[in-house]
Amino acid sequence: MSTASLSLFVMLVPWVVRALSPVRSTNGVPLPRVVHAVHHLPPSKKRVLIVGDIHGCLHELLELLKAAEFDAREDELVLVGDLVNKGPMSAQVVGWARERGVLCVRGNHDDAALSALRRSGKWASRAPPPSYEYVHDLTAADVAFLEQLPYTLALPDLGVLVVHAGVVPGRPLAEQHLQDLFKMRNVAPATSAPDAPLVACERDVDGSKPWASTYGGELGHVVFGHDAKRGLQRETFATGLDTGCCYGGMLTALILPQHRLISSPALRTYEQPGGGKGPH
Repeated sequence: MSTASLSLFVMLVPWVVRALSPVRSTNGVPLPRVVHAVHHLPPSKKRVLIVGDIHGCLHELLELLKAAEFDAREDELVLVGDLVNKGPMSAQVVGWARERGVLCVRGNHDDAALSALRRSGKWASRAPPPSYEYVHDLTAADVAFLEQLPYTLALPDLGVLVVHAGVVPGRPLAEQHLQDLFKMRNVAPATSAPDAPLVACERDVDGSKPWASTYGGELGHVVFGHDAKRGLQRETFATGLDTGCCYGGMLTALILPQHRLISSPALRTYEQPGGGKGPH
């Protein structure tokens, strides 16, 4: 290969990579400008509060912040995604977070809300159910906020990676499948070979394990949500914060750098696991 040809090849590689990379989520929603975000803490911030799945439970979020003595001047607030669905105040949670510049990663329900609004993905051929009516209460600014939620957020000052669902152990961040990042719960060997790589599973399957229990810390300490069935998960290199607030459980936050947990109880049960509505 001539020098000129090699130079042209090097110039074209980034364009080829971008062309082959997905531009939409599996729900047909455009990807954010920054898929894997990095945030360096300002010197004024003394603590970081990372909050689990809110699911429209704004009152519980405000009570949790009150209990944590949250002060926006000195504390950074980070949400693990799933701001919406199931609870009573989905649009209000989005607006509240957007107006305050809260850091957040994309959850599967946030992506589904955008899909319902765009009538893409599984909603392309049928109308979303009534539980998605709140999407019409989202302002244009709210929608833009949701559209730009990254899939992961690195906090290098703390050695932390925030993601909604999880990561596949042993796989570099750039090689993680985007859908896995907001849908996985388990991992299982790809084949029966002793050294088979792990693949993500959304549900329990034979031979699968909770991904956090097998993760070795190669991407930092991962803080995640998405797994209300297992509840609070505390592993050496990962902390799971989905404690089922919308199901009548708790809303939980991890306070860093102290690694202290704090929870606030749900005001009531808004939905039963599996989709049934709770008592009013």
